[in-house]
Amino acid sequence: MKELQVARAKLASLEKAIADELKKELAGLPAKFGFDSAAAFIQAVKTATGGRKASRRGQAAKKPKSGKRRTRAVITDETRAQVKKLVDAGKTGGEIAATLKISLPSVQNIKKALGLVRKG
Repeated sequence: MKELQVARAKLASLEKAIADELKKELAGLPAKFGFDSAAAFIQAVKTATGGRKASRRGQAAKKPKSGKRRTRAVITDETRAQVKKLVDAGKTGGEIAATLKISLPSVQNIKKALGLVRKG
């Protein structure tokens, strides 16, 4: 019984040491990456991740369902022409999708249909 108590005390001591080390490491992250404050560091992380919240396991948090479905984008000849123009201007697929408010797969499908995709 006494051995179990000693083992539990040692485990508690190790857990505290790990928690203290983690706290120290986390406190040093802003300076490690060149930020003056934790607030500036947090803002940079939020900006880089698009403001997504993450669960403790590192997975993106699930968004609550609002009951609304997204409307399908109507791909017109004008949309195709705009995609071609933006591709010629050197824009990425993601930038084109954001500009035209269509999905990235739609951009990829349009590029493929217009023969703008390199065959690898």
